[in-house]
Amino acid sequence: MALFVLKFGGTSVADVDHVKKAAEKVAGELRLGHKVAVTVSAMAGVTNQLVDYCRSIAKIYDPAEYDVVASSGEQITSGLMALALQQLGHRARSFQGWQVPVMTSNAHEKARVERIDTQKLHACLEEGIIPVVPGFQGVTQDGRVTTLGRGGSDTSAVALAAALKAGRCDIYTDVDGVYTSDPRLVHRARKIPRITCEEMLELASLGAKVLQTRSVELAMKYSLPVQVLSSFEDAAGSTLPGTLLVSEDAMMEKQQVTGLAHSRDEAKITLAGVPDQPGVSAAVFGPLAEANINVDMIVQSGSEDGKRTDITFTVPRADLARAQEVLNGRKDQLRYRSVLASADVAKVSVVGVGMRSHAGVAQTMFKVLADKGINIQVISTSEIKISVLIEEAYTELALRSLHAAYGLDRGS
Repeated sequence: MALFVLKFGGTSVADVDHVKKAAEKVAGELRLGHKVAVTVSAMAGVTNQLVDYCRSIAKIYDPAEYDVVASSGEQITSGLMALALQQLGHRARSFQGWQVPVMTSNAHEKARVERIDTQKLHACLEEGIIPVVPGFQGVTQDGRVTTLGRGGSDTSAVALAAALKAGRCDIYTDVDGVYTSDPRLVHRARKIPRITCEEMLELASLGAKVLQTRSVELAMKYSLPVQVLSSFEDAAGSTLPGTLLVSEDAMMEKQQVTGLAHSRDEAKITLAGVPDQPGVSAAVFGPLAEANINVDMIVQSGSEDGKRTDITFTVPRADLARAQEVLNGRKDQLRYRSVLASADVAKVSVVGVGMRSHAGVAQTMFKVLADKGINIQVISTSEIKISVLIEEAYTELALRSLHAAYGLDRGS
């Protein structure tokens, strides 16, 4: 008898009727003879509303109190899911993050799971009770509620599956798998039956909304099978093919590009006229790291006289105000001339393990964008991805053009 963890995202539990249908998915796995634990997100739109409540009071708020507010959406859904399962004739009960407990770091809004005490959950499962655990939340050593960042329910589910030593973690969402690009923007996008964890990690980190980055990291770390599939199909996950995350060794053929990702949640900051001397980068990015602000793409341009330089980098759009505050507070130390900020940008990326053995991927990307009149502001690369920062208005044009150029269109 296998143990599976089933996670239902916000669109899968968007209202009471959706919760009932998700409960039927759980019941389907039980009929196949499996044990099941469930993780749920807040109903679609609820977390955004809760965040807006916080921002309506203070533009820069106390992260600890934000977590108290933002985590409440999952509490509602977990209780409703337990009730729906009970109505189907199954024994179920909800656990809040602090009741499990899901122990996390103290980094409010972006906490990391440190360990999960599974004693109560195993006891439930042994008694034939379905545990329903809210995603996105945990608790610190001193008892404060934390949240794991947007999309954190994915991480909750994979962490729970790893802690329970489950046979698989099924992530139910509003699409039937991972696609070569966002099908809402690229209509000729295709579903990928199998994708390597490394590729999925890149796609997730670059803006693909299917899975949160840290959930993929955990899946890789614990060699946990993870399947992405639709909550709107009638079949259970064990009989419904989605997209399965696999190791690179399991992929026989490696094409140049597996998929495209994009992110509109980017903001660009340029520190103009920074002294061009050793230690300046550490002085800029150290305080941002201390403020738990993630910096992504970085470009430093040289100066003709060797005395001043410009440093351009990106941060999450939600952190732009906080990043500016940190940098403004250190102007005397950094001695820059000005700070230029823009939220009117987007990141577009191409990903594929085949890049390791195929030349010309970057040249194709740059030529396609040039032919469409799209200016590249920043470039970032790794072994299996190339990312560019462009003006946000050109996002869809860039995605569709690149998707066709790399032969990813349906039927190509």
